[in-house]
Amino acid sequence: MPSLPNPVDLAIPAFVLLVLAEMFVARLRDRSRYCPRDTLTSLALGLGSTVAGLLTGGLVVAIALWVYQFRWFDIGWQWYWFVVAFVLDDLAYYVFHRSAHRVRWFWASHVIHHSSQHYNLSTALRQTWTGFISAGFIFRLPLFLIGFPPAMVLFVAGLNLVYQFWIHTEVIGRMPRWFEAVMNTPSHHRVHHATNPRYLDRNYAGVFIIWDKMFGTFEREREDDRPRYGLIRDLGSFNLIWAAFHEWVGIARDLWHAPGWRARLGYAFGPPGWSHDASRATSDSIRARWLEIERCRPSPPPGHPRAYPDGWPGGGEGRHRGVGKADTEQKNEESEAWRKPTSSSSAPDRAGAPSPAG
Repeated sequence: MPSLPNPVDLAIPAFVLLVLAEMFVARLRDRSRYCPRDTLTSLALGLGSTVAGLLTGGLVVAIALWVYQFRWFDIGWQWYWFVVAFVLDDLAYYVFHRSAHRVRWFWASHVIHHSSQHYNLSTALRQTWTGFISAGFIFRLPLFLIGFPPAMVLFVAGLNLVYQFWIHTEVIGRMPRWFEAVMNTPSHHRVHHATNPRYLDRNYAGVFIIWDKMFGTFEREREDDRPRYGLIRDLGSFNLIWAAFHEWVGIARDLWHAPGWRARLGYAFGPPGWSHDASRATSDSIRARWLEIERCRPSPPPGHPRAYPDGWPGGGEGRHRGVGKADTEQKNEESEAWRKPTSSSSAPDRAGAPSPAG
């Protein structure tokens, strides 16, 4: 079995240079895109994730090798098998990522990646410390069972992670139409990180956006509904330990107070925001209420920005203009209203929201 490099390790210098370049651009264009404390938190969480991976990576490889001995086929090391493995691994990532938003147990590990209220390249480095505890690696086990060598799967998984780095930015608007149709892009992934009701639990793709289009989870970024980032109820803290473990604390608290085993299963494996007495809200219920409001809202006149969901006729920067004070105030009110129904965990906010820039 050949020894393959870790693509993520090789890409680290490029990650650092690109973050610095984006910070320089942000300083010239819009300083609010980077908050020093938020960026340091993302870097520290990324470092912690690397340490956690070193501590548990051997166990994951051991499990992969154990499953591999029961493989159905003997797949070789020809180049085309790497291509097949890359595509199938991306499909496995889609299934994992969708589960990480729909099953609270997996969300408890993944929530750390969505905990920043900023969307920039440093956010891509904000990774979980508890991936082994939530057992997210099980979604790749079928690839080993089929017969793909573990080293090959781990290599293409690293390529997948490297690809996802560059899509965490607001510096890039939209890519060419043919690229947007097939690949995951900054525009598509901004939707995924947004807390707007329209965008909740959408665009789970890692590399190929076609999975979302095939399975009904695709949503296009709209000019009349600019993404707002973070969690439905933000942490309000830059505390690393709280960011890494707050959802596990919420699960433990809910399990302790749950009235029975059915409720305990719901709190652990139901969707985030589920409660036995329906006192909280899931992404589905938030979206349903928002859709009801949208249905009751009168259609905008032709000259209003909401009449052009994909941009003003003719394109250009003019599509960002023409939004009056009343529209801005209404959007701010809606933003606050939709932050109230639920939380990433059962615990209330520990502090006020961090400032946009620090």
